[in-house]
Amino acid sequence: MGTTSHHDLDRLILAAARTQWSKVAMIIGRVWLECGRDAVTDVAIAARIRDLVEDGKLQAQGNLARWRHSEVKLPD
Repeated sequence: MGTTSHHDLDRLILAAARTQWSKVAMIIGRVWLECGRDAVTDVAIAARIRDLVEDGKLQAQGNLARWRHSEVKLPD
């Protein structure tokens, strides 16, 4: 995964998420740019998003494997 830890990724993902639905692809792009493209892969960010959904830290709609066709948000 490079030099970015899971904790760092989670922090960046949650900071990029909003209370309104946002496309998973947009969240991945924001985090990837924030980390630096060489520090982490888009696939690693997507995996952390899925983990955050499973942990209840994000809500999701759609198939998370289809980044442009799924959305996440911070819980209500």
